Amino acid sequence: MRSKSAGVALAAVTVLSLTLAACGGGDSDDKGVATVKSSPSVKDKGAIVLDTPKQKPDLVLTDTDGKKYDLIERTKGKPTLVYFGYTYCPDVCSMVMSNVALAKAKLPKADQDNLQVVFVTTDPDRDTPKRMRSWLDGQGGKDFTGLTGDIETIQAAAKPLGIFIEKPKKEKDGTVTVNHGAEVIGFSPKDDKGHWLYMTETTTTAYSRELPSIVKGQNP
Repeated sequence: MRSKSAGVALAAVTVLSLTLAACGGGDSDDKGVATVKSSPSVKDKGAIVLDTPKQKPDLVLTDTDGKKYDLIERTKGKPTLVYFGYTYCPDVCSMVMSNVALAKAKLPKADQDNLQVVFVTTDPDRDTPKRMRSWLDGQGGKDFTGLTGDIETIQAAAKPLGIFIEKPKKEKDGTVTVNHGAEVIGFSPKDDKGHWLYMTETTTTAYSRELPSIVKGQNP
């Protein structure tokens, strides 16, 4: 869905800043409840095109191989989707990553290789590199990049994008609550800026329809 005025763009950013996936789960399992609030006007309508593009975060974290990963350096000039979530999330995060993975698999091989999908954990104490690699593989994202690091660095990178992340909170019953913005930000290969916002409800069909344009740096 293309925004045609500053007012529409502002509304989209407002939705983004207020949309949190409130997910609870125990330390040893994925049990919990996830609730996501978002505007029904953007449900399954593909990308919101932002009138004011977002700067790519200057973010250096650790990837699933245990190596330093510089987001700006490693994704420069490449179409990139960035998502902040966590592996113990009972449903929302896996749904989003699976939808992206299924759509990416439908692209021509060259476009698949060029499109970067980066998953940044919002639960770094539990999301070890090994666990993230296994989880991403299970969502169909064998070529997805998983990143972890200290929560303050992750929060600082997400905030300018309009994605607000709270520190994971351990409840009295042992469950862990992780509140995080649950949208996908698409960065253009032309200027490395975030031009597109995908809500949690975006389906595989919508991603499949729009990713061919995204990889070329074009508005869907």
